[in-house]
Amino acid sequence: MAERRPEALGSLLREARTRLAAAAVEDPALDARLIVEHFSGTNLTQAMADPDRTVDGSAVTAIDAALSRRARGEPVHRILGYREFYGLRLSLSPETLEPRPDTETLVDALLPFVRAVAAREGGCRILDLGTGTGAIALALLNAVPAATAIGVDISTDALETARRNADQLGLSGRFATLRSDWFEKVSGRYHVIVANPPYIRSQDIRNLQDEVRDFDPLRALDGGEDGLDPYRIIAAEAARFLGSESTIAVEIGHTQRDEVGEIFRAAGYEPAGAFRDLGGNDRVLVFQLGKP
Repeated sequence: MAERRPEALGSLLREARTRLAAAAVEDPALDARLIVEHFSGTNLTQAMADPDRTVDGSAVTAIDAALSRRARGEPVHRILGYREFYGLRLSLSPETLEPRPDTETLVDALLPFVRAVAAREGGCRILDLGTGTGAIALALLNAVPAATAIGVDISTDALETARRNADQLGLSGRFATLRSDWFEKVSGRYHVIVANPPYIRSQDIRNLQDEVRDFDPLRALDGGEDGLDPYRIIAAEAARFLGSESTIAVEIGHTQRDEVGEIFRAAGYEPAGAFRDLGGNDRVLVFQLGKP
């Protein structure tokens, strides 16, 4: 691709918005700004104060290529290569889900418990199942300096991404990774077990938004015939990795509260909390082991 000519920042932003709007992108103004800022190394303040600022040809070429990808349906954060989560910038890779705002509910639900354990015992051991980018574990570690975490995933690509994120955030000293199919290679006991497992029914995958279906990894979405297979595995196996005063928290699909609750109750857990996301949907369930 031949390098484009330099352009003024303001006109470049306008052209980008127009192009994405014509492609029926849901929020063309936001995505245009994210792309232009990222590849030109500018920010909103500069665009407002100095719209005639020159963006060099190599950046204009990169912006052009990124806009083409976005117009074809690729999610903007996949193009940028990162996404913000709980105030942290996390790198993405092909085998990681994009961490989304709904999942921040899981961090909110666990933080008081993690802080209390760390204050009482001088530390808090966290096991993050299906860690992906490491988003949940790293957000908890960033908020609680005495906590440590192991991120478990079956994908080596995801584990490499999680380790890179931990290193970039200065958290690698308290974060380790383990390649394991759920609990297969896990050992030890933990104060917290947390998971955002696949919970979409297999037959519903084809009905997901294109940006999710075509770009998020399938095995991070597909929860089996009824979407509940991972919860059955977690509920059946987690107890031997939990201490006497420990907790387990899972993200759920917004219609799965009763079914997931019953799976854990049948396995001997007691409900310890239910949390809704910013949209008012059921999103997180917390459990503790019942007294024998």
